[in-house]
Amino acid sequence: MTTPIQDTILSQLAGLPAGKSIDPMSVAKAIQPERWQRLLGHIRTDAVELAKQGQIVILRHNKPANPEKFRGVYRLRLPMEGDPTSFPDVADDGADDAED
Repeated sequence: MTTPIQDTILSQLAGLPAGKSIDPMSVAKAIQPERWQRLLGHIRTDAVELAKQGQIVILRHNKPANPEKFRGVYRLRLPMEGDPTSFPDVADDGADDAED
């Protein structure tokens, strides 16, 4: 069973060419154009759930990220051949961002 947010994520991704991704903000604006900012936390939670189920991939720096440990700005796309199905026990926390 999916939530309305998950349905919106999946429907937006279904309309894209293979390998293209979406911004969580576009999902929020599609659901609630006037107050979309309030949905971003819920979108993240639902995206993590979909990623754990293998239905989508969460991207950080255009690379698949561990759905349980990523932080910061992210994008969403459908899985592609070659995407990892498991992640080493190392946090993808964007620590490399601190060096910029």
